Amino acid sequence: MEKAKIHLYTPQLACYFLSINQAWIEMYFTMEAFDIAQLQKPQETIRDHGGEVLFAEWDKEIVGTVALKKINEAQYELIKMGVSPKAQGKNIGFQLGEAALNWAKGQGATKVILYSNSLLAPAIALYRKMGFKEIPMECGTYERCDIKMEYIFSSDFQGF
Repeated sequence: MEKAKIHLYTPQLACYFLSINQAWIEMYFTMEAFDIAQLQKPQETIRDHGGEVLFAEWDKEIVGTVALKKINEAQYELIKMGVSPKAQGKNIGFQLGEAALNWAKGQGATKVILYSNSLLAPAIALYRKMGFKEIPMECGTYERCDIKMEYIFSSDFQGF
């Protein structure tokens, strides 16, 4: 498998955060107010609060993205992971996930959580492959989510 080049957020890449995520969200669900805010203003809603947005470049094109929203000093939430249809099946999502976990650990995280929906079976399988485990979900977090997962860094985690 070809290795994707991972980029951190720049204002020039922000349009891909919107377009890639809007495509999959609207395919399965409806955009919610928090989606619109995060996707249109990632600097203000994610990065200014200690999070980050990562992008995957493959074949000289941005084809994937994921963000980490800071919850507290030790915890981040993996949000808005998407890969363009033409790049799916090329391990791009896994590479983005690895980069996101490495980034979070580098910030001092001990845990990364995520919320998803059981309709997104390939995404759930990817998260499990990355080492996320399903945990009980609290009520009322996100309207479309029915699964919560977490990744707890082991004390000997050195990165992927």
